[in-house]
This record gives sequence, C-alpha cells and structure tokens, in this order.
Amino acid sequence: MDVIEGRVWKFDDNINTDVIIPGRYMNTPLEEMKTHALEMVNPQFPLEVKKGDVIVGGEDFGCGSSREEAVSVLKASGITAVICESFARIFFRNAISTGLPVILCPGVSEAFKENDTLRLDLDAAIVTNVTLGRVLSCEQVSGEIKEILSRGGIIPILRDFAREQSSR
Repeated sequence: MDVIEGRVWKFDDNINTDVIIPGRYMNTPLEEMKTHALEMVNPQFPLEVKKGDVIVGGEDFGCGSSREEAVSVLKASGITAVICESFARIFFRNAISTGLPVILCPGVSEAFKENDTLRLDLDAAIVTNVTLGRVLSCEQVSGEIKEILSRGGIIPILRDFAREQSSR
C-alpha cells in the first residue's frame, strides 16, 4: 500500500458517531452532510478539512450508534486515514468495509497536535510525526484488511466477484 501523508485533525477520547455526524442529518445528501461533520467538537473541521487530511484520536473513537454514515462523511470530507489509541469495533469494521484505513497506534494522541504533518506507512506499521520527527510503531494490519483497503472497500470486491461469476 502507498504511504499516506497529511495534515492532522486531533480529537479526544470517546468521539461518538452522533458527534461525527448527528442523526438529524441522516436524510440529507452526503455533500450536505459533510458540511456538518464533527462540527459539535470542532466547528472549523467542516469548513477547513481538505482532501488528504488525517484524524488522530484517543480512546474509543467511533463509539455510539452503528451508523455507516459516520465513516462515509469522513471519507467524503477528504479524510484519508484515522489513527487512534482504540476504536469502537463497529466503527472499525465499517471503516475497513468502506476502504478507509483505521490504524491502532498506542501513544499517537500524545505524539501529535492539530496541524502537525503525519506520515503513515501501512506496510511497515509506522506513523511519523513529520513536524517533530517522532516515529511510532503501530499495530500491524492483516493481509486481508490490507487487501480490502487497497481495493477501496468490500463493495468493489463484491462487484469484481459478481462480474467474474457472470462471465463464467
């Protein structure tokens, strides 16, 4: 997989899916929905987030309800990876299923501050704070998860499978 490098948006522990995107926006188009992403904890996020940015968080990122839109809105906002101390299991699974890298990295919340530059080498399981020159080892991502991420999520894999089956 490629190396990901981007500007850091930093969040604390227990950022739940209702904070990532409140329920009142669930019936709005994704383009409108992303204008409200994480606004409850950082009003500047939906205004200033750019393609290629990354999120660094603390413990239990993505806790709360199981809405897949929490992941979709982050991807639509331009977030290319989420690196945290820990994730709610359903958020983690939704992120992998939609092709958004989510990386467990002990000490990451202490090693970064807002607007630092982060480099993620998924194959080496290393996160670097380019701004400060600090290097952290992260949990290794399994081959199966890397495959899902490299193909853009589970839907593209299923489409390819269906195409293969229909051409037989």
